[in-house]
Amino acid sequence: MTARDPGSLTAGDRRRVQRSAVRVGLWVGLASAAVVGLIVAIIVAVSVAGSRPDPDHDHDGFAGPSGPGGPPDARVIDLGTTIVLAVTLGALGVVALGVLAWWMSRRATRPLTEALQAQRAFVADASHELRTPLTALVSRIQLAQHRAARGGDVSGALADLRRDAEVMNAVLTDLLVAAEAAGPQPGDEKAQASVAAVARDAVAVIQPRADAARVPVTIDVADGTLAGVDATALTRALIALLDNAVRHSAPGAAVVVTGRTVGAHVEVRVHDRGSGIPGDPDRLFERFARGETGSDAPAGFGLGLALVRDIVARFGGQVTVESTSTGASDHGTTFLLTLPAAARS
Repeated sequence: MTARDPGSLTAGDRRRVQRSAVRVGLWVGLASAAVVGLIVAIIVAVSVAGSRPDPDHDHDGFAGPSGPGGPPDARVIDLGTTIVLAVTLGALGVVALGVLAWWMSRRATRPLTEALQAQRAFVADASHELRTPLTALVSRIQLAQHRAARGGDVSGALADLRRDAEVMNAVLTDLLVAAEAAGPQPGDEKAQASVAAVARDAVAVIQPRADAARVPVTIDVADGTLAGVDATALTRALIALLDNAVRHSAPGAAVVVTGRTVGAHVEVRVHDRGSGIPGDPDRLFERFARGETGSDAPAGFGLGLALVRDIVARFGGQVTVESTSTGASDHGTTFLLTLPAAARS
């Protein structure tokens, strides 16, 4: 079995391009025929309407029948007017066809534009989402090296490394699946994720960064809380929210993850005691948007919260800023994930 070149077109890509080319050809052909036909019809109609009887035509001297079915009366057409009309309409027709060709070319290149946008989005999303697991891996490798140099037991660190590597693999796979879908796709109705287990995996990935920032992270999720989403996708969302919470928390200020089933939905909250969100909180869910923070605030790439929105939207969920600090308050910020509850069998 030969591996497919990642840069080659898939059968689906080829079909999209071919359909686009056929549509362009069909529309241009039909439009050209319509424009030419309209020009000819207008010229004929105007010429006939502006013609006049030929005074030099001798009806009486004609040897044929003069009644119904006889020869038509001879008429004179103003050739100068006809030529001017034909040139004017021809120029207008060329302009109209040019505008149509421009519009159709934009439609024809739309699949290429979408593919380029998907490629750039994947590169940006992958670099952002793999940054946190890679940081955790580096921290754990340094810890394992430190313990090994002192003759300590590194089995626990190796187990953590393996779990982080598995999370990275799952995240990358989910990113590839989302990129291959090339647009919003309905989630799997049979998808099911234990919110408690997902929260533990997400906290484990973020733990090295939280320890370095001296920010404790706790989990308070009711047992049996099941969300109707893919576990890896929910892990990605929680990692992004926790990373955001830890980066904006002061040392000693705890970050708390809670989860509860409320009717037909599961509500997952990530609460921090940071400085809050100045300005319009909804802007943070726009790709590459950043909060109106001061120069001493942690830098971000403006992708994390936009990715959270895209992830939960795949499964019919949403993310909102439930509350945030204002002024000198230390209440912090609470992000709320509202997800569909898992279908009960």
